[in-house]
Parts: sequence; structure tokens; C-alpha cells
Amino acid sequence: LLTVLLLTVFLEPSGRMAQLLLDRNSPHFPYPFTIQNFEHLIFFLGLGELYIRWRVAERELSFLNMNLLPEEESAVLQSSDLSPIRKRVAKMYSNEHGILPSLIDLSVLQFQSGRSVDQTVAVMTSSLELIQHRVDLRYSIIRYIAWFVPTLGFIGTVIGLGASLAAVPAEGEINLAELAHTLAVGFDCTMVALTESAVLVLFLHLIQEKEELSVNHSGTYTLRN
Repeated sequence: LLTVLLLTVFLEPSGRMAQLLLDRNSPHFPYPFTIQNFEHLIFFLGLGELYIRWRVAERELSFLNMNLLPEEESAVLQSSDLSPIRKRVAKMYSNEHGILPSLIDLSVLQFQSGRSVDQTVAVMTSSLELIQHRVDLRYSIIRYIAWFVPTLGFIGTVIGLGASLAAVPAEGEINLAELAHTLAVGFDCTMVALTESAVLVLFLHLIQEKEELSVNHSGTYTLRN
């Protein structure tokens, strides 16, 4: 909303950029209720969701620097060492966050109950697969937004094409200037939408890779140490 407000204030209402980014003098919608402005709102909603995922990924990676397990090559954990480790990590995770502490806690609990390294590794591997699936599900709404933004643009184009065809008179001369303006508004919607969708998809892949990397590193850290 702030971005739309700033663009409204600083862009010349009759200028090309105001028409492209805001549909300022829209022949179809009363300003500010234009398709471009709605695209901007959905775009920033997607950026907000991506910012949350980035913060989560940063937090998950930060656990790797907390030395939750002995990291020396010569260190060998004994059964007596496990209880203090579990006590330390027990309050560091929740159902949604804290991949590394949850893996360590689960592994220690499984080993203490079964005394089997193989079973512990199998349970941890299964847990990693579930965590990976959960991470992937968290991006479903962002993928939908990345699809929805260009869909809005195509809707705007269809509206512009329909309005242009409807403006053709049955008799008399065609007003080419008005027709061209109506068509331009329709194609501007798609141009803005495709640009914003490209930005969303780029950040989506970068941030999802970072969060999946935190899952991978957490599993590797737990297995190694």
C-alpha cells in the first residue's frame, strides 16, 4: 500500500510510467482499484512470505554454529554423555522450528530406549524425510502467489482486448487513439505481472534452496557428530 501511495504521489498521472505501473487513468476501473495495484499487493504479500522463510532458514543454519555436539575428530560419545546433551537441546525447538535440536533429541531418545545405533540412524533418516516434506509444503502458498500474479496480468489483457473489440463501432470511423490506449492498458497488466512473477520465482528458488540446505546440513551434522 505504501509503494502504491508513493508511486501515486511521485509519478505524473498522465505519464507513461503511471499508466504502466498503476493504470493511473484507467478506462476500465476507478483508481486506485486497478489490476496493476492489485498485482502489487499480491506481489508484496509473496515477498513477505519469502522474508519469513528466509528468516527461518537463517535461524536453522545458526544452530550449526552452537556446538550442540562434540565436534572433535577424536571425540566418541558414551551413554553417560547423552543425558546432558538432550537436556540442553530439549527446549530449543518446537513443532515448526529447530531442525537440528529436534534431530539430536530424537536420536538420543531413540538410542537410550533401544541401545541400537542402526535403529537410531534409521529413525533419524525417516525424520529427515518428514522434515524435508514439511519444508516443501511451506512453500505451497508462495508457489500459488507466483502463479496468481501473471494470471492477474492475463486477466487484465483479456479485459483490455474485450474492451477494444467492444469499442469498435458498427458504423462510422474507428477512434484509433482510444483503441490503442485500451490495448496498451491490457498489455501493461501482463508486463508488470510477468516482471513481478519472475522476481518472486527467483527469490523462491534461492530461499527454498537455503532452507533445504539447512535440513541437509542438520542431518549431516547429527550423523557425523
